[in-house]
Amino acid sequence: MSSDPAPTTIPHHVAIVMDGNGRWAQQRGESRTAGHKKGAEALATCVKLFAQKGVKILTVYAFSTENWRRPLAEVSSIMALVPSAMRLYLSALHQAGVKVKVVGNIQALPSKTAHAWRHIEKVTANNQAFTLLVAFNYGGRWDIVQACQQLITQQVPAAEITEDIFASALALHHYPDPDLLIRTGGETRLSNFLLWQLAYAEIFFSPCLWPDFSEAEVNEALSFYASKQRRYGALGDTADTLSGAPSC
Repeated sequence: MSSDPAPTTIPHHVAIVMDGNGRWAQQRGESRTAGHKKGAEALATCVKLFAQKGVKILTVYAFSTENWRRPLAEVSSIMALVPSAMRLYLSALHQAGVKVKVVGNIQALPSKTAHAWRHIEKVTANNQAFTLLVAFNYGGRWDIVQACQQLITQQVPAAEITEDIFASALALHHYPDPDLLIRTGGETRLSNFLLWQLAYAEIFFSPCLWPDFSEAEVNEALSFYASKQRRYGALGDTADTLSGAPSC
């Protein structure tokens, strides 16, 4: 197991593309639903780990706008997983001081799923120890389009739209941009996740399937981040911000 990185090098905001639930289940001869349930368990564990290590905000990609194209049975199982996971994990999250916020087009979700998310938000609204942002029915392109629609509706003159004003209309406008993006499952793409907000994030690709992502992998990702010099596009910056990780 890797040693913990020094506290001064801990990212404030970590984002994760939680990839590999289906493949994890397939390798074990189980249903994809079983993989998603195991993925929810891994998320609960990682929230605790990141909080312990000093991270303040964790944003996870739980269901993308493209995921509606998956088989109906799988989509239905994911929608049903939200209220069942709430029953399993809400009490522990609340007691740990975790605030949960949902990011995405919640209005387009089935009523039971949307109600579960709103209930989680309401119960944890005043918690301050850690923030978990769940991107659900979210897409980076959707986020940019809805921001444009907001500004048009508000009749903001085009000449007055700056980067800061545009960012204020995005779904994560209350939070700083992620410092570190982790993608599990061995893939090396953004998959329409936080396209605006990840402009200067360090990117860590892990071969581990999400249900297997545990403390050793968390430490590996944080050590990777700690090794980087954050220069934000300074002249002559040759830092390699894309990297693979050792096999887990």
